[in-house]
Order: sequence, then structure tokens, then C-alpha cells
Amino acid sequence: MLSRWKLALLGLVLIVVGGLIAHLTQTAGGVRIQDVRFKGAKGNTMSALLYIPANATAKTPAPGILAVHGYINSRETQDGFAIEFARRGYVVLALDQTGHGYSDPPAFANGFGGPDGLAYLRSLDMVDKANIGLEGHSMGGWTVLAAAAAMPDDYKSMVLEGSSTGKPFAADGTTSWPRNVALVFAQYEEFSTLMWGVDLARDVTKSPKLWAMFGTQGPVEPGKVYGDPAAGTARVLYTPAITHPAEHISHEAIGYSLDWFAKTLQGGTPRPADDQIWFRKEFGTLIALVGFVVLLIGTFDGLLEAPMFSRLRLPAVPDGSMPPHQAAAGRRWTTAFILSAFIPALTYYPAFALGGTFVTPSAFLPQGITNQILVWAIINGLITLALMGFAPKRKSRAGLLGQSLVIAVVSVAVGYAALWLTDLAFKIDFRFWIIALKLMNPKQVLIFLIYLAPFTAFFVVALHVLHRNFSTMEAPRLALYLTNILALTFGFIVLLALQYGTLWLTGKLFNPLPDPGFVPLSTIVAIQFVPLLAIVAVIATFTWRRTGSSLPGALISGLFVTWYIVAGTATQAAF
Repeated sequence: MLSRWKLALLGLVLIVVGGLIAHLTQTAGGVRIQDVRFKGAKGNTMSALLYIPANATAKTPAPGILAVHGYINSRETQDGFAIEFARRGYVVLALDQTGHGYSDPPAFANGFGGPDGLAYLRSLDMVDKANIGLEGHSMGGWTVLAAAAAMPDDYKSMVLEGSSTGKPFAADGTTSWPRNVALVFAQYEEFSTLMWGVDLARDVTKSPKLWAMFGTQGPVEPGKVYGDPAAGTARVLYTPAITHPAEHISHEAIGYSLDWFAKTLQGGTPRPADDQIWFRKEFGTLIALVGFVVLLIGTFDGLLEAPMFSRLRLPAVPDGSMPPHQAAAGRRWTTAFILSAFIPALTYYPAFALGGTFVTPSAFLPQGITNQILVWAIINGLITLALMGFAPKRKSRAGLLGQSLVIAVVSVAVGYAALWLTDLAFKIDFRFWIIALKLMNPKQVLIFLIYLAPFTAFFVVALHVLHRNFSTMEAPRLALYLTNILALTFGFIVLLALQYGTLWLTGKLFNPLPDPGFVPLSTIVAIQFVPLLAIVAVIATFTWRRTGSSLPGALISGLFVTWYIVAGTATQAAF
């Protein structure tokens, strides 16, 4: 019996080890981290992580920095910046924008939450009000710009990471506003047209918007400081050879921020910009994320031994009433693999465009990105049914829905409890880069219930067909796992390779749609499809090998993926 729980125990060990690594990294040097909630000017609840270095007290106030993530991210996304700022003696408020993380929706409201965040930071007695910096990535840049516009004399300098002044979401930059700006704008930015009005990110130096802020009549020279820090008119441009989402986990981008605040804020602890340890936390939370997946399937495996789930186990059906399963072979296998891998990728951009146009956020479907994914799932579910059908043959197992549902709910609940305890003990979530599994707040739980049924229905159809085509007990275990993983992810791997290969060669993504506005953000979202669908394939294959049924894995995947999406994106409609 105990041997059936060994995977679950291994998962717990990985979570604890990863959590310890992450916790020790983010608290190095005596930094304390507090999960804070505070009221905004309009009575809305705002959420943030507060990093307090040992040197910051009411008697010895330290400089403060407001650090803000970008669209459909959360307060932990900028933890590389926050960790390194705190190590250098800055009090850091890592904010959840409105409608993101645990801050009240809707997204985009109240200056994205920037003015509320700056006001709260300034209210802390351990913060030196005369030395406050602002740092924001992408839409987080517009968040700190909103704070700067609302409170123009209440900060000293800022760093914009992959962001911009001016339309569509910020005031125009001038030679005197914002105060002391460093712009980190990558050479392979996906949003160069939106941000600075240039077709290629590497041509940002030629942007008229940038010239207006730098006070030049010609190309801006990267690395050169323009203006006067003492007068608040200093400007500098940095152009690392990375992409927009890579700025989250770039030693180079973080180093530029450290250098700039060392130049423009007083009271920090001197430390070389290349002395960075934040990546240890990324490694730790990645271990914890892997541990979560292992815990999930290990819990399922252990529960399967309970008498109440006996009918789910193999062999579970008497006297050959469950016939041997025959997967596809030969040309049928090849055709099925091509269709399974590439139809989801080929329909991705059109489905997102349809969702963004026709399924806009509302009180009933309040999350824009989730709606787009939902449209994609519905389209692919219908295509799957049309091409391959859905015809379960094992009638003797038709009564197993209840057992499958219970074991799925309990397995995911154990994983959720593990994340809750990890957050309580270590103040982390399970993540790597932009792939993040977070706890849900009460409003998100209600939103989760809205989206759960359609997403689960998609996995019931998709995983039934996956196993019908590729899964057989006679196949070598590793080959079966790899086949199912590639069947779900290979099309997106090819899509991303083509997109980022094109970006590297030409300086811009290729555009398969009439409206180019959908492509950059949708492409970045697609990055998450690869690890997420790979996890689904692992869960589905493991549970199928234990039960001979696709249903338990489909139900677990529906619960897990809906939780992942709802907790990790933005809520645009008040809910």
C-alpha cells in the first residue's frame, strides 16, 4: 500500500526542497516579505508583496521602489527585480495591478492601480519619501507612469521595461517628464509598433516619440545618459538582445535597473550590478512546480487503491468485458498525429481573433484572455468530434463517472492544499518565468466555476481521441508518454519556432491575420500552451495506464487547467 504513495511523497519532497530554495533566495540578507492588502482611493482592494530589507526601519528609512508586472501577469512575475532591489537596501512594493492577482477587478481601472500603489508605499514609515523609484514591465510601465502623472513630485526616478510613454495608455513623454527615466527596450521586442511607433524594435532609436522624451533631433545612442539626474531630466536607453517576455528573467535587464537606481536614488547598499541571485528562486519554484505535478499523479495513484475506487483500477472488468485497446497504426497513426498536433496550432490565431472580437469580457464571462482560449477550445473540440468522432466502446464502465469525478476532485484538492501551505510557509507560488500556478481568491473561485464545464468538456473529447489513437498498454512507457506529449504540443512548438525564428531573422513576427494587433500578445500566450499541454499529456497518460479510461485524466486536466488560467490572467469585467 505505501509503495502506491511513493510518487505523492516524492512530490511533497520536491515542493519542500524547491520552496526552501526559493524562500532562502528571496529572504537572503535578512529581507522580510509580507503579503499586504490595502484600500485604494476608490475603496478597491489592492494586493502586493512587500520586501523589507534589514536596514529599513522607522528610525532609518530606506529608499523605496514600486515594481509592477505587465498584462496577464502578477506580483511575482517581477520577483527577479524585487529580490535584487531588496538585496541592495530598497523597500520594494511588488504590486498586483487592478484586475490581476489578488487586486480587485476590473483590469485597467484606476491608473492600473499605480497611484494607489505609490500612495501606499509612501505611507510606510520605513520608506524614505525623498528617494522613491518606479519600475514597471510592459503594462506595468503604464502603471508606474499613471502613478507619476498623479503624483509628479512623489518619486525621483523610474525604469520602463519594454514599455513606453504616450498613447495608448500613458501621457506623452517630454524632456522633463517623467523624472529620470531609463528605458530598457529589447532588440526583439514584439510590441515595437504599439510602444514606440517603429516597425522593428531595433529601430527604436529612431522613434520620434523617443526623440521627444530624450530631447534629440536624431537617433538616440544606447547607453548614453542624456539630461541631468540632479534636475530630474536624465534619460538613458538600453537595448539588450532579448524578447519582451525575456525581460522578466534577464540578468542584463535587471542589471540596467540596478545601475540606474544606484545613480538616481540615495541610501541603497552598494553592490555590483552583476551580483545577482534571483535565478535561484526561479529554479526553486520550478522544482516546486514539478513537485506539484508529481504530487497530483501520485495522489491519484494512492487513492486508486482505496476500495471505493476499485472499479477504476486495471484489471477492473471481469471476464474480458473490456476488449483490448488497439491504437492507430501505419498511415492512420501518421494522419492522426498530424491532425492532433497541427490543427490546434493552425486554428490558434483565428480562434483568438474571434474570441477577442465577439466574446468580449462581461459579468458572465469576465476574463478576456480566458474567453479567447475558450473559443479556441470549443473550435478544436468540435473539429475533433467532426473528424474522429467520440464513441466510447466500454459500456461496462459507463457507470464510472462518479468515481472518476471524486478521485479527480480529491487529487486536485490535495495539490491546491499543497500550494496553500507552500504559500503560507515560503510566500511563493509554483512557477517558472511566465508559467505560474497561483492560489485563487474568492472572486476567482466563482469565475473558475463559470469556465470549468466547457474546458473540462474539451479535455473529455480531446483526451478520449488522444488515447484512442496513440495509447496502448503494449507500448514502451517512455515512447507512450513522448508520443502523447508531442501529439498535444508539437504544433505549438513549430508555431513558436517559426514565429521567433522569423523575429530573429527579420526583426518582427509574421502576421497571419488582417489585424496585427492580435499577434504579439497571442504569440506570448502561446508559449504557455507548450508546458501546460505537456503537463496535461503526462497526467492523461499516467491515469490512462492505471485505469484504461481517458475520463479521470480529462477531469483532472479540466480542473487543473481552468484553475491555472483563471488565477493567472486578468479579469476585465467587474465581478
